[in-house]
Amino acid sequence: MSQHSPTLVSDIRAASRQLVREFGFLDKTIAGTDLSGSGVHAMMEIGLNPGITAKEISTRLKLEKSTISRLLKSLEARGEITQTRSDSDGRSFGLNLTEAGKATFSKIDRYGDAQARRALGRINGDKAQEICDAMSAYAEALAIPQEAQAEHQPQFSIAEGYQTGMIGDIASMHARTHGHIIGMGPTFESVVSKAMAEFMPRVDNPMNNSWSVLENGAVIGSITIDGEDLGNNIAHLRWFILSERLRGKGLGRALLQKALDHSDGLGFDEIHLWTLKGLDAARMLYEKNGFTLAEEYVGDQWGKSVTEQKFIRVRPK
Repeated sequence: MSQHSPTLVSDIRAASRQLVREFGFLDKTIAGTDLSGSGVHAMMEIGLNPGITAKEISTRLKLEKSTISRLLKSLEARGEITQTRSDSDGRSFGLNLTEAGKATFSKIDRYGDAQARRALGRINGDKAQEICDAMSAYAEALAIPQEAQAEHQPQFSIAEGYQTGMIGDIASMHARTHGHIIGMGPTFESVVSKAMAEFMPRVDNPMNNSWSVLENGAVIGSITIDGEDLGNNIAHLRWFILSERLRGKGLGRALLQKALDHSDGLGFDEIHLWTLKGLDAARMLYEKNGFTLAEEYVGDQWGKSVTEQKFIRVRPK
């Protein structure tokens, strides 16, 4: 990797900040519209790539699924886009602009075109092509470290949504981890598997999501938000589990933060979770993140009488 002078690096960073300001990304709305920056970029992606999916937009814009879900719902409510279920994958929706959306797209496109032409008109000779080449090379170079980092990451990564085999992986982890409290045998594992089997077909619904730590395709840690089953604008945190050998690596905190960001981003008033008394490390993590013990009772739904605890976190104001 080439070494560059601190002055050059500082100048590049200053120019980058000025570009952000001049493009208007610090304003609440940009490109001559009343849309946010993410809204304008989403409209451009849909207009340039008819039929693009929400997942593809999430990847291109580097935004969380929950953020994209809220954004697309807002654009659909404005009458800018339509979502059509894919014939090949019933869980995916192709996105297209409506007539109103096409008008907005044209307005954004004209704005950007005029902005670029105005700036290029102030640049002499062959400098314009040099700038184009340099900006393209710099943009590509910015992406390379992320790709390289992905190649050299530790073996553990956090994946979003359903993962093949996760129902069995998570149910077995719960049984092995909590067996000393809940009692060994098929009941506990069966109850967990049945509940997950009911939920997973709903995991792609906008209010829901799941995040898993993967190792060679196997789930060795996971957390889920079910935003539909409790109602009353309450999110249900479910199946938070981590393999013993992952403890102390910060992955539990990372998983929990994913769930909290998702729930807060969707505006849930509260998050509820149920756990077993005696899981002290988990309780400490919950309480550090704003959960408080709301209820404690003895139940036998798992096949053995155990003390269960209900924790509640109220969304920060």
